Amino acid sequence: MQKQYGLVTFAQLVQHGLTNQDVRRLLAAESLIRLRHGVYVDAQAWLALDPFRAQPLLRVRAAALTIEARPYAFSHDSASLALGMGSPHPETALAHISRPKVHGDAVRAGVKHHLAAYRDDDVVEAHGLRVLGPARTALDMAREHGRVAGLAACDVVLRLGCTREELADVLARMRCWPGNRTVRWCIEMADAGAESYLESQGRDLVLELGIGRPETQFGLTDGHRTAYCDLRVARHVFEVDGGLKYAEQNLTGDTPRVTPPGETAPGLPYRLQTGRLEDHRCRRGLRAEPGTAQTRTGVRRHLRTVRYLRRRPGAVPRPTATSRSRVSRRS
Repeated sequence: MQKQYGLVTFAQLVQHGLTNQDVRRLLAAESLIRLRHGVYVDAQAWLALDPFRAQPLLRVRAAALTIEARPYAFSHDSASLALGMGSPHPETALAHISRPKVHGDAVRAGVKHHLAAYRDDDVVEAHGLRVLGPARTALDMAREHGRVAGLAACDVVLRLGCTREELADVLARMRCWPGNRTVRWCIEMADAGAESYLESQGRDLVLELGIGRPETQFGLTDGHRTAYCDLRVARHVFEVDGGLKYAEQNLTGDTPRVTPPGETAPGLPYRLQTGRLEDHRCRRGLRAEPGTAQTRTGVRRHLRTVRYLRRRPGAVPRPTATSRSRVSRRS
């Protein structure tokens, strides 16, 4: 089981003397958990795994034990998880494989088969799995899930060192594939400055407002210390806040502790001490718009401010800015 990352197949259980009834009893006692038909994992080991990273990746490994089609490479969400790029809904994501020969895209036994050609140099190994590389995976995510997931994936690969030209080269081999317009938009708008999926989602929202292309990690300084804002367009800054951003010693995110405005949270970086950062912005003539993962549903609340910024672009004095390249990176 250790060689298979804690997974065991029904055939292996039978080889060790277990019967159908034995396996049913173990499942009923919740000692084993069935990940897919014929593949099981120890229940305690499964529950100890991160539900958004390790558990989805283990489901991909379980699929690898049962897939008989050859040749194939894991792609889309499966490759994204193995490469550490994330997935929009990892806890419910299917296993995805790309094959040069298959009778159209189809979902079979929890595995989505994609008819998609790839070259040998497109395939890399990650966590013991044959997966398509980061550039190809980012574009596949855009075609599969749309522009938000595609933008986030392209942001990640730029942070990993991939260039925009490499993404364009991969796209050139996808001529006439579905979703190419979305893919081109994601490549053009990708920004390595986005530090999380949530920040990429927030940037997509700001781009949707039509007020201009936002600058990421905008620095503000009073001469003594520097604070960074997630996004800036003209005199308007946007902060995309998640519960974990304010949590102290809260690795699971079950009980995130939010710092009330004006209070200083012990042990939190200056960037996350909301009240002081808000005062810092206001002294420099910036209007701050906090956002959450549900911000998209309230986009109309911002339109009045957007119209004001368009009518009076010079109404507020320009703040003192520091470029990310001129300031030492945060630890």
